[in-house]
Amino acid sequence: MTEPILPIVLPPATDAIKEGEWLQASLKVWLDREFIPESINITIAKRAAQIYIRQRMEGENDLGCLVMAIVTEMQAFNFQESFFGEFTVANAVSDIILDSLGIDNRCCGN
Repeated sequence: MTEPILPIVLPPATDAIKEGEWLQASLKVWLDREFIPESINITIAKRAAQIYIRQRMEGENDLGCLVMAIVTEMQAFNFQESFFGEFTVANAVSDIILDSLGIDNRCCGN
């Protein structure tokens, strides 16, 4: 029988604003590297960070729930000027956070 994947729970936020600023900068770098640097990437990273900050200030520590909140709220964002969409952004946030925690997020540890 397969084992369920345990949730990844972040430590409670001590400074959600500072975390959000770090996430915004990291996400912008990721977006710029993934395709090409675009001015819209600044806006995308800022919006994702705002969602993250609010969720953390409300006490959300489960990474899966944070990712779902970003997907849900970014659906209202206009991605017409971008190569990205809400799922790409939310998955990038997850990857950035996992990397910062030293958790290998690649399938099968490759």
